Amino acid sequence: MTPMILAGLGAYAPREHRPSQALDAVFGQPAGWTETQFGIAARGVAAPDETTSMMGAEAARRALAMAGWAEGEFDVLIGACAVMEQPIPGASVLIQQALGLGKSGIWAFDVNQTCLSFVTALDVAAMGFETRRFRRALIVSSDIASAGLDWDTPASAAIFGDGAAAVCLEAGTDPDGPGLLARGFETYGEGKDLATLRSGGTRIRVEHGLEALTEGARFHMDAFGIFKAAARALPALIDRVLGEAGLTRETVDVIVGHQASAPGLEHVRRLMGGDPARVIDIFATHGNQIAASLPTVLAEARVRGLLAPGRTVLLLGTAAGVSAAAMVLRT
Repeated sequence: MTPMILAGLGAYAPREHRPSQALDAVFGQPAGWTETQFGIAARGVAAPDETTSMMGAEAARRALAMAGWAEGEFDVLIGACAVMEQPIPGASVLIQQALGLGKSGIWAFDVNQTCLSFVTALDVAAMGFETRRFRRALIVSSDIASAGLDWDTPASAAIFGDGAAAVCLEAGTDPDGPGLLARGFETYGEGKDLATLRSGGTRIRVEHGLEALTEGARFHMDAFGIFKAAARALPALIDRVLGEAGLTRETVDVIVGHQASAPGLEHVRRLMGGDPARVIDIFATHGNQIAASLPTVLAEARVRGLLAPGRTVLLLGTAAGVSAAAMVLRT
């Protein structure tokens, strides 16, 4: 168990909350088709000035305000974004500058495990607390999914939304108090082609031509393949991690799942059993926000009053790769 405190949480939603009806015509379908098919009523769409770093910095300010920390009163800033604003330098550096801390010297670095980047960053922060490298950590996830959608594929283009969320973490001292109780991560590289965004690195280069760059900049996903991979990986992982925390599927208090899709969340409800209301579901109004999804749901759980002291929270999700993760926190 790693004693640590969720000192502050903050989320940022783009100014435009675009209804799904706006997509019906794009897909050449009658009114209401997108919501009926994919279970999404609306989602945020970032404007040109709402960059990854701008949204991340605003979410961070809200988390810092809740924690009561000044903007420089933390030891490390971890960028946990799935889709970078630019390859070099990373999102953490851009967010640090956007916070007005560009001369602070505060260590800033990025962690990327696509949709699971936030949970991975939580684990890194916890290891920093365990080794006494960190006392306070700021984790920021911010993603603009709308930048890379393939509009010829409604199954993926319809479900993604833009947004950001941040969490302030503080090292704790009470082994019976708030903290990270257990975690588990698995990756199955055989699923590497199920979700891809190929441009932006060294694989597709300028000399390959504009057409290759453009095609590689479109996100491609085998939604059913991802669903099947998740269904195979999650049950045993969930039981192992809950067991390490001394819990079962029925006894964990709150389930914060990645908002991958409406069927995915329904699968989690069936898998976990018990009261389905334990599974926080904001998919219809936010869509799949990639890495920002999990911390946004965690922030929503706080708003709903579900993070009272002593409650147990299961963070759960999958990512491109295919990877799966489960983590249990006590608030």
